[in-house]
Amino acid sequence: MIPGSFDYHRPTTIVAAVALLTELGEDARPLAGGHSLIPLMKTRLAAPEHLIDLGGIEGLNVIELDGDEIVIGAMTTQHALISSPLLAELLPIVRETALMIADPQIRYKGTIGGNCANGDPGNDMPALMQCLNARYALTGVTGTRDVSARSFYLGAYETALAAGEILTSVRIPIPPAGHGYAYEKLKRKVGDYATAAAAVVITMAAGTCISASIGLTNVSETPLWAAEAGGILTGSALDVATIDRAVAAAEAITNPASDMRGPSEYRTKMAGVMLRRALERARTRATA
Repeated sequence: MIPGSFDYHRPTTIVAAVALLTELGEDARPLAGGHSLIPLMKTRLAAPEHLIDLGGIEGLNVIELDGDEIVIGAMTTQHALISSPLLAELLPIVRETALMIADPQIRYKGTIGGNCANGDPGNDMPALMQCLNARYALTGVTGTRDVSARSFYLGAYETALAAGEILTSVRIPIPPAGHGYAYEKLKRKVGDYATAAAAVVITMAAGTCISASIGLTNVSETPLWAAEAGGILTGSALDVATIDRAVAAAEAITNPASDMRGPSEYRTKMAGVMLRRALERARTRATA
């Protein structure tokens, strides 16, 4: 289908973009890579009268080290995440996850900001950002505020973004050296959303798991941070019985829809399977 008519705006500063969003109100939508919004417009599930293209704003496509954190500009593409030596060294799970998003053509245009800000439970980056305890910089007319990824998602396509705000950057604490990590994703075909997926980051010392964080993708109305499951793993040797308990705790917080990817019960169990696989790979990568 063809989208409805709209006016196109291409501001060159964040201030101008926020001013346009504030002035035009609910009739306007920001445009990043467009891979979430444009399909909705084609099916007329979204019909904004104004599109505000963020592609002309300088400074939104950076990947830089800031103390013990990495800051990623919202317009940074998935391809840039994959190509970044800094992320490969300090946050390799970001590269691993980006490689599982859609296909190369989409990764050249799709952005981390769009993936995180849209509120689509099927997007891969939100659960990873919760796993990594990332914070989002949200910029509006009164300035910029930081919101934790773990409290940003309120429902399907519903987020903590206030009217007129734009997600401008993602700030991620750097995990300890020697951490283990993995993102496991089950999908029907290349380019598809996950049937279920799990992100895992752990640290080990003398054979004991001293920290564990788990994010789950597309098994609820929002991405999920499985805090209880991570707590069960912490302090253990990642033995079979403890992993079984953690998987059960993670499965218990899921509530996936029954859809073309399978019935709800199947998708819940696949979340558990993805978590087991991610834990195993993370353990093999972790060093004391």
